[in-house]
Amino acid sequence: MASFSFGAGNARKIASIPLYVLGRLVTLLIPRRRGTWVFGCAVGIADGALALWDEVAAHGHPAVWLVGSAQQERDAAIRGIPYARKQSLRGFWLTARAGIVVVTHGFGDVNRYAVPGAVIVQLWHGIPLKRIGLDSPETVRSGILPRSRLLPVLIGAMYRAATRRIDVLPAASHLVRGRLESAFALPDAHVPVTGEPRVDVLSRGTADTRRSAARAAIGAATGTLDPGARLILYAPTWRDGAPDPAVPSAEEWRAIVAVLNRHDAVLLVRSHPLGAGHYAPPAATERVRSLGSDLVADVTPLLSGLDALVTDYSSLVFDAALVPLPVLFLAPDVEAYARTRGFYGSYADVAGEDWAVNWPQAAAQLDALLGEQSVRDQSIARSARLSRRVHAFRDGENTRRVYRAILARVRADARIDGAVNDEGT
Repeated sequence: MASFSFGAGNARKIASIPLYVLGRLVTLLIPRRRGTWVFGCAVGIADGALALWDEVAAHGHPAVWLVGSAQQERDAAIRGIPYARKQSLRGFWLTARAGIVVVTHGFGDVNRYAVPGAVIVQLWHGIPLKRIGLDSPETVRSGILPRSRLLPVLIGAMYRAATRRIDVLPAASHLVRGRLESAFALPDAHVPVTGEPRVDVLSRGTADTRRSAARAAIGAATGTLDPGARLILYAPTWRDGAPDPAVPSAEEWRAIVAVLNRHDAVLLVRSHPLGAGHYAPPAATERVRSLGSDLVADVTPLLSGLDALVTDYSSLVFDAALVPLPVLFLAPDVEAYARTRGFYGSYADVAGEDWAVNWPQAAAQLDALLGEQSVRDQSIARSARLSRRVHAFRDGENTRRVYRAILARVRADARIDGAVNDEGT
């Protein structure tokens, strides 16, 4: 599994400063076209970028998706999406000419050296529970001179200068808006409360049709499923490239599988695509299956097909609240994580006071959740309460609101030549 850390990533950014300067000089000379769009997403043809792509394409805007791998090329081709390699000269040119640049993780989703001057839409990729951006000390850590006091200041200044270019950063609610404004150093006008495009799929259609489609997709990715099997997703969050401390031991795996057997359940393991960890029971079993990002780029649409989520600090807990799904929290390192990364509010605000600190506790809680309807009802009710706190909209129209917010921002922008309307360019 690929691993990434802020320290290594920031070291590369410092080494690339001359390329950023050169890119800025070149983009000053290249006129942008207001009605053209480029899209990028770190995890592939997925997430909120794909939802917005469909809306933009339906209105006839010229757009290109910038890809970073052969797999992304294949996925784009299957969907009929025009694409180009983001690190190629064409990728630079397309980014430099685009009036609107859409990303979900960072400017590296497209050609990062050609971004300045565009209207930048940062869709982000989940409601933050852990602190992100300028709110987290991890963001400014460097692999170069890690004990230096000056480098974090320099990296923080670079990060702040970059994020202030963001023109539209949609928020799920006013609560979430405050977190995003702080993390990205943005004013209110740049963070509209529209809802997130990435979760519209959890609100459109009926609960039965969403569940049926999601289970079919899970089966296609992981293998044939018993129609009556209960599906549990384990999704630990990223720990800056470090292994997940909750990887089960052989004895813990046996206890987990015993619970799964007892309740005709399947555990789907999705470690973070930038993390590290080995999740293999000591004996092969159909009760534990991988659902990694190599199989499914975006797990959000599959949440409707699940029966429970097990996580620690993942933003999936907020997405799951829209279903709503019962959630179990397994967090063996809360105190250490709070010191190094930090939370918005306290962990107990979301997880309650009964989170598990090891797999024996989590397995016992899962046993009760699958075996006692009252326990399941209480957990679903907690998720529904969380949804009301963090989601201002649950109507499946987030993408449309974001699209309109982008057009309003473009009309007000004097940097870009041309015109744009709701129907096209």
